[in-house]
Amino acid sequence: MKVQAPIKVDRKTKRLAKRLTGGEIAVINHVDIDEVAANSLVEGKIKLVINAAESISGRYPNKGPGILTENNILIIDNVGEELFHNLTEGQIIEVIDGNIYRDGELLGNGEVLGKQEVSEKLKKAYENLSVELDRFIDNTIDYAKKEKGFILGEVEIPHVKTNYANKHVLIVVRGQDYKQDLSTIISYIEEMKPILVGVDGGADALLEFGYTPDVIVGDMDSVSDEALKKAKEIIVHAYTDGRAPGLKRVNDLGLDAIVFPAPGTSEDIAMLIAYEYKAELIVALGTHSNMIDFLEKGRKGMASTFLVRLKIGAKLKMKYIWALIATALFPILIIASFTPSVKQFIHLMQLKIKFLLQM
Repeated sequence: MKVQAPIKVDRKTKRLAKRLTGGEIAVINHVDIDEVAANSLVEGKIKLVINAAESISGRYPNKGPGILTENNILIIDNVGEELFHNLTEGQIIEVIDGNIYRDGELLGNGEVLGKQEVSEKLKKAYENLSVELDRFIDNTIDYAKKEKGFILGEVEIPHVKTNYANKHVLIVVRGQDYKQDLSTIISYIEEMKPILVGVDGGADALLEFGYTPDVIVGDMDSVSDEALKKAKEIIVHAYTDGRAPGLKRVNDLGLDAIVFPAPGTSEDIAMLIAYEYKAELIVALGTHSNMIDFLEKGRKGMASTFLVRLKIGAKLKMKYIWALIATALFPILIIASFTPSVKQFIHLMQLKIKFLLQM
C-alpha cells in the first residue's frame, strides 16, 4: 500500500471534515471513531486516515472504522501523539505499508487497518460489550442521582421568543441516518410546518434540504456561520457553572443568543425546551436511540438523556414511523376515492393514526 497526498490535521474530526476538498489524507486524534465522524470523512473523499489514537479501543463495537474500510479508506492506526504534533496541515506526506514519510524522512508508523483487521477488532469488542455495558449502567445511575433536578424543575428554563405552544417541533441532530430521515419526512414538513430546531450541525442539515432553522441549540462547535446568521433564534448550551464558550462565536458574528446552563447534551435541552413550552408533538431525527449510540457519545452515563426521555416520552416520536404509515396508506386512499365500500375502513384508519399521534 502506497499513498502520497497533502494532509489536513485536526483533533476534532467534525471540524476537520468541513475543510476537506477531496484527495487528502485526514490526520485525526479520535479514540473509537464513531459513525457520524466516519461518514463525514467519506463524504470528504479522502484517500487515507492517520489516527494518533486507537480507532477501535475494544471498549465497544464502534461503527466508524467499518464504514471507512467499506468505502476503501484504510486507517493507519495509533501512530501516537508525537507524530500527530509533528505533522502540519498542507504538508505532503507519503505512506507506505504503515510507515509515514515526509521528504524521504521516516516520521513514524502505525497499524494498517483494512476490512479484515477491523472485523477482527470488532469481534473482540463485541466480546467486551457486557463489561462496558455494566460500567455504563453504573455510571448512569450515579449521574442520574446528581442530575435528577434537570427534569424536576430545579433547572430554570430560559425565556425564548419562539412560540412552541400546541405546535409540532422537529428536532434535527446530525446523527445516525439523519439524511435518510429528513428525506423520508419532507412531506410531513411541508404539510405540518413544524418548528425546525437544529442541534449544532443539525441546523446545516436543514439548510442542505432547503429549510431555514427556526432555532439553533448547541455549544456552537459544529454549526456553520451561514446557519447561525439565518436562524431566527439561537440558544447556547452552557456548562452548569454558567461558562458558555460558544457564546463568543455567536457574538463575534454580531448575533444575539440565549444562554442555557444545564447538564446533559444539547439535544436534551432542545427537547426539554419544546416540552416545557407546551409543544404538541416532538419529532426527533438523528438523536441517540440505541446502546451503541450512547456509548459512541463518549460521555459517562448520559443520564440526563435518559431522564429527559422519561419526562417527555408521551410527546416524543423518534424518527418517522407514523410518516411511513401515512406513505403506505397513500395507494389505499386512491382506491378509496373510487370504491365506496373501502371508505369506512379508511375513516377508521384515520382515527387510529390520529390516536397514535396524540399518544
